[in-house]
Amino acid sequence: MNDYLVKALAYDGQVRAYATRTTESVGEAQRRHYTWPTASAALGRSMTATVMLGAMMKGEEKLTIKINGNGPLGTILVDANAKGEVRGYVSNPHTHFDLNEKGKLDVRRAVGTEGTLSVSKDIGLLHPFVGQVPLVSGELGEDFTHYIVTSEQIPSSVGVGVIVNPDNSIQASGGFIIQLMPGTEESVIAHIEQRLSEIPTISSMVRDGLTPEEILSEVLGSENVKVLEKMPVQFQCQCSRERISNAIVSLGPAEIEDMIATDGQAEAQCHFCNETYHFSKQHLEEMLG
Repeated sequence: MNDYLVKALAYDGQVRAYATRTTESVGEAQRRHYTWPTASAALGRSMTATVMLGAMMKGEEKLTIKINGNGPLGTILVDANAKGEVRGYVSNPHTHFDLNEKGKLDVRRAVGTEGTLSVSKDIGLLHPFVGQVPLVSGELGEDFTHYIVTSEQIPSSVGVGVIVNPDNSIQASGGFIIQLMPGTEESVIAHIEQRLSEIPTISSMVRDGLTPEEILSEVLGSENVKVLEKMPVQFQCQCSRERISNAIVSLGPAEIEDMIATDGQAEAQCHFCNETYHFSKQHLEEMLG
């Protein structure tokens, strides 16, 4: 099954919902950055939540999530857009701990419980819209919930999860966001809260082969869900040789001449995808021209 995301309404429009499978996308990030299991779980949860937030945007709009906790993982940085494209990395990909008391990957210990979650939205204006909230748990699902409730003023529940194989590859990754529209009936709220307390973990549902549509059915009840849209999700970096070349040119002739004189070449690596771009002395001389 390829990664994809669904947008839906439930309870006659009283609830807005998103669900996604991100196993392949997070797996691509894991392979590119050689993340260890706990780092993979933190990055995967962040990528999953971010791609769903991106799906709430339109056209060429995009957003960047930055999580700065006081744990050894360091910064988590993730980009996504309205087309289901997502990319991300962590400062210290070789972060891993023993399982926590619940038998799960100890994301809280890796991320830390103090710090901030920042969301920068590029909606085509002169300056991006930036919202920031303090971390509340370090488990990330709760932190994204806190962001939406606090900054967007929408009662919400975010569920994200990742299962890592013994060989460090990604076995399952996915998530959901449930949002209550103004005027949602109390009986509907109570029913959703009950379902959320009873359903299996999101990562186990993905592992067991449930589709995003079936995940929403588990959370909300199949008779209540109306799927509006389905879109592919993939790890996609916007870097290219041309972009890196333009960035070098923008440094100016003096800097390029120094590269030629000092190293006789230049090499640049993209933080998001780990792709390395090599420019020979001849290429640098052409840039000067």
